Amino acid sequence: MDAEWDDPALTQLARQLRDAHRAVAPLPAQDRQRLIRHLLAITDLAKRDAELAARRLDAFLADFQDRPDVG
Repeated sequence: MDAEWDDPALTQLARQLRDAHRAVAPLPAQDRQRLIRHLLAITDLAKRDAELAARRLDAFLADFQDRPDVG
């Protein structure tokens, strides 16, 4: 990777999105589909506003981890 294009904040966001998708993958289909739609919306937002996407992903992960039925 060219160091000129390396953005640690974007790299961290990409890793967190990847990890979130991995965490959602083993869930039952109905829960998984709903949560993946949220993650895809966050991914799309990251193309325009990475800082807002990071905040939304943090909120998503906090909610996901606090829910006993899915997290």
